[in-house]
Amino acid sequence: MAEFETKPLDASTWPDFARLVEANDGIWGGCWCMWYHSKDRGETPAEKRKAKECLVREGRAHASLVFDGRTYVGWCQYGSPDELPRIHNARAYLATKPALPSWRITCFFVGKGYRGKGVAAAALNGAIEQITMLGGGRIEGYPEDTEGRKAAPAFLFNGSLSMFERAGFALSRKIGKRRWVVTKTVS
Repeated sequence: MAEFETKPLDASTWPDFARLVEANDGIWGGCWCMWYHSKDRGETPAEKRKAKECLVREGRAHASLVFDGRTYVGWCQYGSPDELPRIHNARAYLATKPALPSWRITCFFVGKGYRGKGVAAAALNGAIEQITMLGGGRIEGYPEDTEGRKAAPAFLFNGSLSMFERAGFALSRKIGKRRWVVTKTVS
């Protein structure tokens, strides 16, 4: 397994982030990793790019970026519930009237040629380190259980349950057929 370095998404790493997103058609047809930030789905990819850059420069968009040497290869997005108000399976999540976490881990992306090589796990560990440096607290993730079935890595944008468990997250509750809420507290 390769040794990867992680860095936070900020104004200095924005050009790396933008290059990888642009090389991959804006990610999922132009999302720019904005879906979790806003309920507005009507924006064009160009508008989403501009909005994402604005959030990054204002310090209101967080991600752990993964580098293989000087090549940027993937990320894990995280943020507070105010920063990232949307999650998949929200109705099931809210049905239990949960106490909101300090931080959410909402999505991962790994560039072509790097999938299945530990980039997502490196990104997750980088996010945990960055969250710790930002004061810590309770972190939630919303991974998919892939046990007993083949799942295409390109579509595991919330990460796999086994990866979160290896990083020390505990199962909290199920919110979908294969989706879980997992938690970890760091300080």
